[in-house]
Amino acid sequence: MAQINDNYLKLKAGYLFPEIGRRVAAYAKANPSAKIIRMGIGDVTEPLPATIVEAMHRAVDEMSRRETFRGYGPEQGYDFLREAIAKNDYVSRGCDIAADEVFVSDGSKCDGGNILDIFGPRREDNVIAVCDPVYPIYVDTNVMAGHTGAADEKGEYQGLIYLRATADNHFSPAIPNQRVDIVYLCFPNNPTGAVATREQLAEWVEYAQANESVILFDAAYEAYITDASIPHSIYEIPGARDVAIEFRSFSKTAGFTGVRCAYTVVPKTVMGHAKPGASDPGSRGAGTSIPLHQLWNRRHTTKFNSVSYIVQRAAEATYTDAGRQQVRALVAFYLENAKLIREGLISAGLTCFGGVNAPYVWVKTPKNKTSWDTFDLLLKEANVVVTPGSGFGISGEGYFRVSAFNSRENVTEAIGRIRRVV
Repeated sequence: MAQINDNYLKLKAGYLFPEIGRRVAAYAKANPSAKIIRMGIGDVTEPLPATIVEAMHRAVDEMSRRETFRGYGPEQGYDFLREAIAKNDYVSRGCDIAADEVFVSDGSKCDGGNILDIFGPRREDNVIAVCDPVYPIYVDTNVMAGHTGAADEKGEYQGLIYLRATADNHFSPAIPNQRVDIVYLCFPNNPTGAVATREQLAEWVEYAQANESVILFDAAYEAYITDASIPHSIYEIPGARDVAIEFRSFSKTAGFTGVRCAYTVVPKTVMGHAKPGASDPGSRGAGTSIPLHQLWNRRHTTKFNSVSYIVQRAAEATYTDAGRQQVRALVAFYLENAKLIREGLISAGLTCFGGVNAPYVWVKTPKNKTSWDTFDLLLKEANVVVTPGSGFGISGEGYFRVSAFNSRENVTEAIGRIRRVV
């Protein structure tokens, strides 16, 4: 008899976005004439920049000729892309990151879950902290991996440390007053749109150094930072390369949600600890420090066969002069959408956060309604789909998230509909 992974049974009834999809599908079926505007899931809508498409066409042509055809590529990514990433995203900002510390993948969501493969598998191995509210995969993948106990009546899992991000602390949680081994940070933040200052990130790095912790830093939205004083990478902070792993994606910058390309940076100086004797069965000493780069490389080469050559050439094109210009224009388009959403909802009397250095606007629910009640109200009365804040954690209750990833026409129409309802 095949035994299942019982940890999956601990998961709450439905992952946030499938539940949104279920409710929207049911409403659409019952109201086939409704013109529904979807501003919930953060999926891009605008075409790929021309330079990227041209690079893909050239790569396709290469694949049609025997002398330039490519099969399996390096699991870690082609050198041309890894070098472009290291040079343009890190060295240009003064970050000490080498090309062989960059691992190309098919998505940050995948990497964010897969990174747990290189950490201790038992709940007692690591104390793990997540922000609240938080992107759901950070919590759910730890549940799946057996790093938590059961969920309590509030939906929070035993064994996780929840770092509250509220309006009172500008949605940037305080350093924990206890030791944690692994901490997830996401800035610019999904869902709140908050950013972390250089001083705040320096405090996190100092904390990680003092406690031998590892920071898992999600920088998927760094291209949306408009404030020149805000770091784009945690590696801009001295000492961060010794304590942090960073995730980035081409999805929301270059429109790759359907193309699939991302990367994770694992510096060779970030260490984890093996149990006594684990690295040497004859050893009786203390646990040995092991470079996480070594483990992630092994995991990558064992379980991943790289991103296609065509897609990696497309990603490389984002670093050309024309590519940079076109990607900046794409980001600027979505940021203008965010500005319109923020200003439109504020003028309707709603309290809004984010939408300045991020493509999401975090909105206080009207009239003290719950997040899901507000979701249902906007779906049924305005035919607009948003994301209920409670789906991101208990501190998200009383808010909803609006995505700027949409056409200008839909954004303008959706703002008008919401204003009429609230």
